[in-house]
Amino acid sequence: MRHPFYKIIYVLLFFFLGSFQTAKGQVLISLLFGEKLNSPNLEFGLEGGFNRSNLSGISEAKGYGHFHLGFYFDIRLKNDLWLNTGVRIKSHAGAQNIDFYSLNDPELDAIFSRGTIKRKIGYFYVPIHLKYHFGAEKQFFFQAGGQIGLRNRAQDYFLSSFINSEDASFELDIRDHIKGIDAGLSGGIGYKLRKGGVNLGVTYYQGLMNIMKTSTEGPYNYTSKNSNLYLFVRIPIGAGYKESNL
Repeated sequence: MRHPFYKIIYVLLFFFLGSFQTAKGQVLISLLFGEKLNSPNLEFGLEGGFNRSNLSGISEAKGYGHFHLGFYFDIRLKNDLWLNTGVRIKSHAGAQNIDFYSLNDPELDAIFSRGTIKRKIGYFYVPIHLKYHFGAEKQFFFQAGGQIGLRNRAQDYFLSSFINSEDASFELDIRDHIKGIDAGLSGGIGYKLRKGGVNLGVTYYQGLMNIMKTSTEGPYNYTSKNSNLYLFVRIPIGAGYKESNL
């Protein structure tokens, strides 16, 4: 009998290829594969929710919220110990309220010099956690491990207000100043509903890498690290899911 890991490899390939298309395509793939993937020792499904990101190294910066979407695998290692992984395909990092810096354009500087900047960095994040179920009915769990991200976009949004709040904006691509890889530690707690197997939980991620490339330009010449607080819902997909997975 072939090991279930071969199924995981196939789905990962499909999702990474599909990540250059739309979220609709990714959801369709999960629906097609979900029924075949779920078993007492392997659970597959969609993950989504709200996350609040922040950046260190920028004293005036404040966090702000996003929505994330992806898929997950829970793979039983032994008894109540599982390996949790997957891909957060739509996942953003960044911060807001960053001080204005010159765009080297007198007209644009005149418009945005009294405003602020919102930095939004898009990643494909892959969490890798050890997940342990506990409690009388094994519905509570905690997980700990790490997370690695591949950057796919990075923009600074220059915002200013004239008539209405932030009614003037300008988008600047800053991918040349942000490293392509991010990595750090993550962990959290959660609860698994017995009916339907839905997971509810919270995970905190602290990046350990300086995401800024080496630069002599003042606006980018500093050290900055990502952090993210995720509130998530995980929904197993397919008729193959059984409550005995707990």
